[in-house]
Amino acid sequence: MEITNYITTDFKAIDSQDTIATVKDFFDDLNFSHFPVVEEGIYIGSIASEDIETFENDKKVIDYRYTLEGFFTNTDSLWLEVLEVFAKNHSNLIPVLDQNNTYVGYYEIDDIMSFFHQTPFLKEQGRIIKVKKGVLDYSLSQIAQIVESNNGKLLGLFISESNIDTIEVTLKISLGAINEIIQTFRRYNYEITSEHHEDDYLNNLKERSDYLDKYLNI
Repeated sequence: MEITNYITTDFKAIDSQDTIATVKDFFDDLNFSHFPVVEEGIYIGSIASEDIETFENDKKVIDYRYTLEGFFTNTDSLWLEVLEVFAKNHSNLIPVLDQNNTYVGYYEIDDIMSFFHQTPFLKEQGRIIKVKKGVLDYSLSQIAQIVESNNGKLLGLFISESNIDTIEVTLKISLGAINEIIQTFRRYNYEITSEHHEDDYLNNLKERSDYLDKYLNI
């Protein structure tokens, strides 16, 4: 299914000539953090539900144009780009414009998350591995090669944490022997930051530690 199938037009955009009292009533009945505003059919920004609490009821939306937030996405945007807009603007609704920048509707965060859940990365069964390495030393192509050289199938990966020194990559794998994949990462100097029952290296360390504890307690 294409992400554009989730474009919604259940509620008309707020008109710039609407009164603040009307907009307050609108937000009272719905759970939107923002909603798009149009002027003669042209999108001019989104009004935040929190902001209007301080606005005068008899004023019009256009009187508060300076408070409108100008975020949006396009009909040809990829779903990751849409998620990025949601994350950056702390909104549960994103206006959608077409290639001519004409307002066509909006995305709701719940619908986009539902779309995300249909991707193989989340939908298919698999194991999660998190690996860490120096910023200058890591390679996404090398990570994929390590997985595939051990007959693993990579469902997806993303950079889950980064700083000036290191990068942490989270990957989801189906098929393949997890222990062999983990040990290969270690041979290439990747630190494994997730825990795995199949990890022979850590299991051996734990057995040695348990043995040492028993010896010292004799």
